[in-house]
Amino acid sequence: MDYAQQVQTLAQALQQAERILLITGAGLSADSGLPTYRGMGGLYNGHTDEGMPIEQALSGTMLRQRPELCWKYLAQLGQAVLAAAPNAGHHAIAALQQRKGQCWVLTQNIDGYHRQAGSPAARLIEIHGQLAPLFCQSCGKVSENLEACLAQPLPPCCDTCGGVLRPPVVLFEEMLVDDDIGRLYREVAKGFEVVVLIGTSASFPYILEPALRCQQAGGLVVEINPQRSALSERVDIAIAAPASSTLQDLLTSFS
Repeated sequence: MDYAQQVQTLAQALQQAERILLITGAGLSADSGLPTYRGMGGLYNGHTDEGMPIEQALSGTMLRQRPELCWKYLAQLGQAVLAAAPNAGHHAIAALQQRKGQCWVLTQNIDGYHRQAGSPAARLIEIHGQLAPLFCQSCGKVSENLEACLAQPLPPCCDTCGGVLRPPVVLFEEMLVDDDIGRLYREVAKGFEVVVLIGTSASFPYILEPALRCQQAGGLVVEINPQRSALSERVDIAIAAPASSTLQDLLTSFS
């Protein structure tokens, strides 16, 4: 199938389906100008300025032991997110969710763009958390203004007790949030008729499992990604195109 046929086939499947799961990764937000975490144009490649793997710098251990170093790289992420905005792909996803009452979004992204674009919180699972709002690790006070917090000397500290602030994000070496994992697997257990992987490398078990379970049950699994992923050879349709423009075309075909 050519691109137009692939998009039309997916649009028809979405129209007919009730249970839909859209899984989004950094490739979707890359179309907003936000750097991807890995690969071409990645925000981090290899080691940090300090000569350590970025996974070590952005770990829960580093936040506890050397919060100023962990925050050096958290601040880079935060500034990149604040400098960009949701793109047409995020808005197309939100529009699709408005039309399909059992369309869920599972995102690996921590930028909050799905919420900003209008995806309903009740059907949005931000599996790696969010960059805002920050909260104090000592007293729990919430600091809503991420931009103001990043303007402070690093690490940003609580204006009430002086404790170090952190975002509600899952750092390396930290466990995923039980509530989020529980929501995901409750919905996976109900089954999905269509799973669409959008701009993700599909390298985590909680990405692979919903897709493969859908396929095993006779459902349709589609990938939208100009780059090859761990699932490219196994999906039913691989659309090798940018996420944002493809989702716009999909929404037009769906209409």
